[in-house]
Amino acid sequence: MSVARRVLDERPRVATAIEARALIETVLETLGALSHVVGEETELVRAGRLPDAMEREPRKAELAGIYMRGVEQVKLNAVALARFVPDEVKRLKAAHVAFQDLIETNQIVLATARAVSESIVRDLAAEANRPARAAGYGPAATVGAGAFARPNSGPLVVSRSL
Repeated sequence: MSVARRVLDERPRVATAIEARALIETVLETLGALSHVVGEETELVRAGRLPDAMEREPRKAELAGIYMRGVEQVKLNAVALARFVPDEVKRLKAAHVAFQDLIETNQIVLATARAVSESIVRDLAAEANRPARAAGYGPAATVGAGAFARPNSGPLVVSRSL
């Protein structure tokens, strides 16, 4: 990845076909690594392994920064890239579209995980805050039903490992 940083930081302007190809290859390499990390994160969240997914965050942020700098250089050199390596530009565009699809899937998985966790917390709060009534008093009394008359009135367990 040191080559990627050198190309992305030291050569803002493309003047030859070799430089154009190197810039595109560097951006594609970074995009491939970023796609891999995002894909891993998606699968880990989908499997409910949130602590493992969170470990990917620093690497993902680093790769995203490198990728964005590369995209800025591609934008700055769009005319030269289109002139020197038009096929590589098409390849970069296709890879970027595939990455957008991966990000969309990632966002859907993250939104689902968030909705599920919010629902669990909301249900636990409602259960914990439900007023306790004596089993044998009032119009809806269930005399003789005991403390566990409601099917969901057992003890609550909360996992702190997530």
